[in-house]
Amino acid sequence: MTPATLSYADRLAETLPAVRGRIDAAATAAGRDPSDVRLVAVTKSHPFEAVEAALAVGLTDLGENRVAELEEKVAHFGMDGVTWHMIGHVQSRKAGRVAETASMVHSVDSLKLAGKLSRAAEDGGTSLEVLVQVNTSGEDAKYGFSPEEGYDAVLEMAEMPGLSVRGLMTMAPFVDDDGVLSAAFSGLRTLSERLRSASARVGPELSMGMTNDLDIAIREGSTMIRIGTALFGERDQP
Repeated sequence: MTPATLSYADRLAETLPAVRGRIDAAATAAGRDPSDVRLVAVTKSHPFEAVEAALAVGLTDLGENRVAELEEKVAHFGMDGVTWHMIGHVQSRKAGRVAETASMVHSVDSLKLAGKLSRAAEDGGTSLEVLVQVNTSGEDAKYGFSPEEGYDAVLEMAEMPGLSVRGLMTMAPFVDDDGVLSAAFSGLRTLSERLRSASARVGPELSMGMTNDLDIAIREGSTMIRIGTALFGERDQP
């Protein structure tokens, strides 16, 4: 059977041990417990079969980046035993829909969005777990607060009813420069430490690191790694 015709179950039988091995090795090298790093399997743009295969091997943290696709998968698989992570940019007009379906939103990148998520969660009688997106690389193409803006914004969000600010998220530049990657990740960790010293309402989660940079992210303190292609192969859609 060629790689192109592998089922999702067959593919995960090969890829999951390799990904977990990388995570374990990186954590051990950093003097950390590998169990402190959560693997978020990014199923965005993959069909239901990918989700079925992921759940079958115990991958219950699943990441999506489109609201409509998240809704379709939650409607099909439900929320029992699955933690649905919204990792993509969320338009504020879709906040209510996200609050109804996501277990955790990684990409809260404005006070406007946070306010709408807060109201939606309150209206639904729930507490929504969120991460605040910080643009630690300063790239114009990326969403998120600058570290300077983020400090005050996170503290303000932490006081909003209906929200549980579990920590921070960032996306590093797609480069091979270890120094640049380290700076992006360590910048998030430093901001997290400042915020947690200022408020007990800010959690310790650091969502940072993907396939190409997970080793550096874990070394710099990541608690959540977002992995898609390395687990499931190339996506059907862009």
